[in-house]
Amino acid sequence: MKVILCLLAAVSTLAAEPARIVSAGGPITETIYALGAQDQLVAVDISSVFPAEADKLPKVGYARQLAAEGILSVNPTLVIAHDDAGPSEVLTQLEKANVKVVKLPNDHTVESAEKRILQIGELVGKKAEAEALTQKLRNDVKTAQERAAAAGSKPKVLFIYTRGGGVMNVAGTKTGADAIIELAGGANAITGYEGYKPLTAEAAVAAAPDYILVTSRGLESSGGIDELLKQPGLISTPAGQARRVIALDDLYLLGFGPRLGQAALELNEKIHPQPPVAKQ
Repeated sequence: MKVILCLLAAVSTLAAEPARIVSAGGPITETIYALGAQDQLVAVDISSVFPAEADKLPKVGYARQLAAEGILSVNPTLVIAHDDAGPSEVLTQLEKANVKVVKLPNDHTVESAEKRILQIGELVGKKAEAEALTQKLRNDVKTAQERAAAAGSKPKVLFIYTRGGGVMNVAGTKTGADAIIELAGGANAITGYEGYKPLTAEAAVAAAPDYILVTSRGLESSGGIDELLKQPGLISTPAGQARRVIALDDLYLLGFGPRLGQAALELNEKIHPQPPVAKQ
């Protein structure tokens, strides 16, 4: 009887052992931290830069260019990735090595963001925390939409993606930028195409944005607002003339992770600024 009890106890201990997780996606890593399950992480991809402590974990490369050797070197039991991670043969190799691979949706919608959080909550044993996190996200988005409706206008926002070197790409429809602008109560200034296209003076002037939106790292790499506004056509736009340039953190703005609701609220406040309260 004692032997049987000891065996059962050993099995129970093994079953209770936390997973050794490799996260291949910045929003996935951020969610794991938000759920309080970061002790299960053993490595992350290079896009996992938030929170700051995540950037200190071993790196396994870019999520779409994973290498099996690097991942297997940290002895994971679970790899969580977006559905565009790969290459597919690497993921197959991991599964053959008895590593569970779970791919999550990567759509730029509130529903997809909530689904990812709930799925990760199930995987890391934080179901209740995941439900609370999705509720907060949902509430923040609702607040942003209510504020946008109350504002009675939809400012035109031009999102520019840049990493310096004079390369400027503008977001059209069906992009993360397009989705977050809509959630914040704005209108994408570019609606004539899907995805990204290089900035041209003609397109910038024709778009006539009220605001120019960039990522923080993008603005830094371009040399700041003054240098950014020297790019083709931007100074001739309403946004350029008024120097209305908004810069937000990359992952915060475009990651559609657990801070999605906060990002929508903050962008809403920036494109619908409240007039100063007059002193009595």
